[in-house]
Amino acid sequence: MTSRPLIGISTYAESGVRWGVWQLDAALLPAGYPRLVQRAGGLAAMLPPDAPELAEAAVSRLDGLVIAGGPDIEPVHYGAEPDPRTGPPARARDAWELALIRAALKRELPLLGICRGMQLLNVALGGTLVQHIDGHAGTPGVFGRHPVKPVPGTRYASIVPEETEVPTYHHQSVDRLGTGLIPSAHAEDGTAEAIELPKAPWTLGVQWHPEMDDDLRVVQSLVTAAAYI
Repeated sequence: MTSRPLIGISTYAESGVRWGVWQLDAALLPAGYPRLVQRAGGLAAMLPPDAPELAEAAVSRLDGLVIAGGPDIEPVHYGAEPDPRTGPPARARDAWELALIRAALKRELPLLGICRGMQLLNVALGGTLVQHIDGHAGTPGVFGRHPVKPVPGTRYASIVPEETEVPTYHHQSVDRLGTGLIPSAHAEDGTAEAIELPKAPWTLGVQWHPEMDDDLRVVQSLVTAAAYI
């Protein structure tokens, strides 16, 4: 690879963030995300929330897209009432990231959804979510680990053919799959831990957090696909 593909990564938008002598609004991204892209051979570009109508222009300048983890998706996007355990809405981020996903799918841009990003991919294609499950998030702010098993014959299984232990922290999950999506890995309790869009050149969602792990295979596959855009 003579040049590094440009991989956009969506970000948080938070108010009153403190660092040094400053307390200001900030666009935030845990450092594990850009480091993961960089270690996999890509150039990382942060994509803070913006006007949804600009998503196609943003995507047109990228070689690949990562939708990062973050807060719960507002249930209105999949036709549900909020469960009491669902977190507060992040409306600007929901609108921006849904627009990015749809623009990436339209362009057939290599796309990876991580945790919330996998759930958003499902919602963008008309799927629904379970608003609370137990056993996939332990101590607040601490990642757990559990095994995931690939579904034979899927893209994910071609990248990671064996059962692996992955870093996990989520309390929601995919329920009804969106149009065209298939499950490509499961946890021991049957929860869909990866989903993919077989008709797309490279579209994958993982429920775990590869940015907190040393296994680069999924993101290396994304970067390799992005090199041919």
